[in-house]
Amino acid sequence: KDVLIGNALVDMYAQCGALARAQGVFDKLLSKNIVSWTSLISGYVHHEHSEEALNCYKRLQHDGLSPDAVTFTFLLKACGSISSTEKITEIHAEVKRLGLSERDRDVGNALVDMYAKSNLLSKAQEVFDNLVIRDQMSWNALIAGYVEYEHENEALKCLDQMKGEGITPTVVTFVCILRACGSLRDLNKGLELHHEIELKG
Repeated sequence: KDVLIGNALVDMYAQCGALARAQGVFDKLLSKNIVSWTSLISGYVHHEHSEEALNCYKRLQHDGLSPDAVTFTFLLKACGSISSTEKITEIHAEVKRLGLSERDRDVGNALVDMYAKSNLLSKAQEVFDNLVIRDQMSWNALIAGYVEYEHENEALKCLDQMKGEGITPTVVTFVCILRACGSLRDLNKGLELHHEIELKG
């Protein structure tokens, strides 16, 4: 009967990976809100059941609910996992309609990450270029995509631009860029990065 307790139970089971139990509690809720749906969707995404997460999106729309920024962040992660162009286009269109990619940094970063993981690198770059705020996660998502799909020179350019904008590279950035240097057999750049890593400890 109590939606707060129901949501907390769904979230607990979902985060623990007991997805059948999470779904069972969810199904018995007399009243469901966007928090109920997001708790279930996040569990499916965290435990790599992306198709189930996207099925939840259809059902919540059918119930007349609209996802919020947190829900969309998980849905975009699900799209990145399965690389479904149709779903990617549909969810991006809805995010755009609601103006969330501009207003919410996590949604913007999730969009870049989704396109980068799906090897839609020009779209990832386009979304990235339109972000109001670009942080370390934005840069890392783009750089990781370029390295994963063998556009190492683009990744190295991104590193220079990142530093030029005053954003400090993270461990993730360095791991990706070192992979790029290895693929390009660019020893000089590798030595330069090794020196920088040592200075940072």
